[in-house]
Amino acid sequence: MTWSWEYVPSKQHVTAGAPADFLAAVEQRAGELVRAAEALYLDGATYQGSGEPMRYLDVAGGMLAYYVVPRLDLVIVCQVTPPPTS
Repeated sequence: MTWSWEYVPSKQHVTAGAPADFLAAVEQRAGELVRAAEALYLDGATYQGSGEPMRYLDVAGGMLAYYVVPRLDLVIVCQVTPPPTS
């Protein structure tokens, strides 16, 4: 299996109203999270732990919430909070 990331429950639900440049930064960071998870969980399908808790990451003045599911080789982005507008 190949590691990937996705918005859950859907891209429309998670990203509604966020500016395109912020979402580009979120998706770049999600790709970085996938590469890190690949290195940490070399054989995610055989992972026996309870999994990681949800984590938060600063992105371009905003924030994203994500968690890693090693058995599915998946990084889930479940919330984005764009930077405040002036």
